[in-house]
Formats: sequence, structure tokens, C-alpha cells
Amino acid sequence: MRQNQLFHLWKQIWRGRTPNSTSRIMRPDDANIVGNVHGGTILKMIEEAGCIIGTRHCNTQSGDRCVAALARVERTDFLYPMFIGEVAHVSAEITYTSKHSVEVQINVLSENIVTGTKKVTNKATLWYVPFSLQNVAKITEVPPITYSSSEQEEAGKKRYEAQKLERLETKERNGEILMSVSVPEPYTVAFSQSSLIHLIGPSDCTLHGFVHGGVTMKLMDEVAGIVAARHCKTNIVTASVDAINFHRTIKKGCVITVSGRMTFTSNKSMEIEVFVDADQLVEAEKGKYRAVTAFFTYISLDKDNKPLPVPPLKLEGEEEQKRFEEGKARYLQNKAKRLADKESQQ
Repeated sequence: MRQNQLFHLWKQIWRGRTPNSTSRIMRPDDANIVGNVHGGTILKMIEEAGCIIGTRHCNTQSGDRCVAALARVERTDFLYPMFIGEVAHVSAEITYTSKHSVEVQINVLSENIVTGTKKVTNKATLWYVPFSLQNVAKITEVPPITYSSSEQEEAGKKRYEAQKLERLETKERNGEILMSVSVPEPYTVAFSQSSLIHLIGPSDCTLHGFVHGGVTMKLMDEVAGIVAARHCKTNIVTASVDAINFHRTIKKGCVITVSGRMTFTSNKSMEIEVFVDADQLVEAEKGKYRAVTAFFTYISLDKDNKPLPVPPLKLEGEEEQKRFEEGKARYLQNKAKRLADKESQQ
């Protein structure tokens, strides 16, 4: 029995499927002024863990060496806040592979090293595509994994097809650029709408010279947080992140503009749509392009970290009304899913 277990473990290691784990203590520069760890910090750690296991797995076969590049992040829920001084344990496991992509499941556990208390704070699903180190335009093939059952493989295939379809649909309707509005009225979309500009340097990039997905997600969370804070004027924290779609790569030397706008408010939550537009300084004639899009959900907290009511969003025009209704539909859908998950666990 012992020999069989060792053989099974060896096969997992050879296939690159053995769970990968990283840990790090949360420092003051990881958190906001009241001690809540930034959602972007957690997202960056999640992406780093996914990149490590994805790259390891894709290099378990002979041929071109490659690096796994982030293509999509499914909805990410922030179940509990993390605080300065706690240790974040991030574990990653490959759960499905197609010919050119890898699905990685991520769990984040917070540990209070003084009391020993542990909590699962985040769960996420990420999709990676391997790019050759010799030819960055070439996508290499992904080594298959061994599934415990045909049902597990079929479920993974359904997830793969669903995310592929949604990425295509998102790309088709992706094109509008945010416009600035002067002297906006409080609680309107224009009032809290925010942007930041960042030059992509070497420390932001992979071996290919493309920006790390985690760096982009951290900046997106910062902008979404600014939008949420401007709207409600209180302490705010990330509650969840819907699918993050990486439409095009961002190269070293690009200037990115990360923009966010409020799309929907419920009684105690805010949905912020975030865009990342890239502009190549050296090849400026190619123009600006939309690289990443996502929806972030935030909640407002009082000094005791309890949820506060969110001021209603004042809508101006048919487009804002349409986006609000779409946000409401997502809100109700996610709420129904949370209730169904809760009931299934009881």
C-alpha cells in the first residue's frame, strides 16, 4: 500500500499536478489605514501561485520551454477579511487541461499565528495559456492530467467550454472608452468615476516581457476601491470579483490607464466595472487598445467592520440605466448562487 501511494505521488509530481503552496505574513503596506488587507494584494498572490503551478506543469514534457500566461479569472469571493500580522496560505491545484489551456483552482487560508485561528478567505479559478520562451507568439501544447473519474473530466470540459464562450462574448461587446465629465453631482456615476496611469516596468513583467496578471489585478482593485470610497465616503473592502477577462497582452514599456465606474448599488454593496487600456509608447501609431475588463463588488464598513448601507446610485441617461439593470441581474444571480451553495453544504 505504501509503495502504491508513493507511485501515485510520483505520477502527480511528474504530471505537475501536485498542489503548490505559498505562504506570506501580511505587512502594513499590504493593508489599508484600518488594517484590512487590500483585495489586490490577495489577487496578486493568487495569480502568482497559479502561474507557478501552471508553468511547472506545462514544462513537464519535452520540447519548447514555456511560461504560463493568465487568460481569465473566474469569480473570486472574499469570504472573510485578512488583517496585518496574519499569514496568508495560498494553495493551487490543476483541475483541468485542454490542448492549449490549464485550469487552476486556488484556495487562500488566513492564519492568526498568535491564536492559531484559521479561516478560508478566498476561492478562485484561473485559466492559463502557455507561451514558448523561444517564440513568444507561439502557444505550446499542454500536457494532459489524469482524472479520478470520467465525470470529473466531463465537468472540467463543461467549465472550459463555458468560460471560452463568455470570453468571446465579452470581447465582442468590448470597445467603449470612458469619457470624463466635469462638475459631477454627488452619488452619480461621474462623481466617483476614477482612473490611474501606470508605466509597465521590468519588475511588473514575466520572462516574456509581458505584465504579470497579478500586477494588473492589483491596480484594478485599487481603482475599484477609489470608486467605492468616493461614492460612500467610508472604509470599504473587496467583497467579490466576477470574471476577469484578459483580452490582449500588455508589454513592458506600455502605459496603461486603469478606469473604473459604478454600475450598480444594492442596499449594502456596490458593483464597479473596471477597464484596462494599454498604449505603447514606442509604437504609438498602433494606438490604444482595451486589454482587460472585470466587475468588482465592494461593501462599506463601519469602525467595527460591520456592513453599512450604501447610498443609492443616481442614474443619468439610458446607458447608465441599462448598465444598472445588467448589474442588478448579476447581483441577483450571484445572490441565488450563494444561497444554493449554502443549502447544499447544510
